[in-house]
Amino acid sequence: MELLVISLTVFVLAIFVGFEIITKVPPTLHTPLMSGSNAISGITLVGAVISAGAQISLLTTILGFLAVVFATINVVGGFLVTERMLAMFRRKD
Repeated sequence: MELLVISLTVFVLAIFVGFEIITKVPPTLHTPLMSGSNAISGITLVGAVISAGAQISLLTTILGFLAVVFATINVVGGFLVTERMLAMFRRKD
């Protein structure tokens, strides 16, 4: 039970810190930040595939599958947003 409370505390603190960091990013740094976040999401995707494939228990398999789905959505969405932002800086012929 103590481990659960510590884990939830770290999770909630990470949400607050992440929100504060993201809201302070100026628009000029958004595209490089998206590229970095895509790399991190790619690492998350690898870990999720490993977790889902290990099949230690039904819960880990389901949570691993959900992590694969959400990380994939995040990676694809990040690349689409980055591509759209970079298109704004290209010359129109």
